[in-house]
Amino acid sequence: CDSDYRGAVIINKIVLNFFESDQAINQSVDRFMREFPLQAAPVWVDVPLISNQEVYMNIALIKKYHDNMPRQEAWRLAVDCLGKIGLEHIAYKRNPVLTSEERFGVMLLRAAMVRAAMILIVKPFELIPHLNDIQMVTSMLKTIDELYVSCHIYDYQWMQEKYGDL
Repeated sequence: CDSDYRGAVIINKIVLNFFESDQAINQSVDRFMREFPLQAAPVWVDVPLISNQEVYMNIALIKKYHDNMPRQEAWRLAVDCLGKIGLEHIAYKRNPVLTSEERFGVMLLRAAMVRAAMILIVKPFELIPHLNDIQMVTSMLKTIDELYVSCHIYDYQWMQEKYGDL
């Protein structure tokens, strides 16, 4: 076990991991991506949305190309999923006009479209800087619980207080 690693399991499917440095986080992300190449579904600033595509397409493309889901079915699924987290009104918007919360929701749904998704959220407070705690993220995860196998959250040790009682 790495000396700068501290993990905890929350809400059965969510695993929290805290690290001392960017290097430790990046090494762990690389390891995760190697260990679960077909299921790894990152939500991270290093994996941005496609800016010239509408929100629903960013989500639907995963099902369309990875699972050969018919286009209309994938589009309907994307819009239905947006509705589950209260974001159906942004389905036809593009990345540059989204708020950080909206962008995060889209990135999370895109990740959840991976078959047997093992979502990896890297530094969520970097994605949504003004959040005071992790409640919005866990609320979204609970709402889409049936869409993923597990969720791993990687963050800095000093951000631990933002995770409250998780």
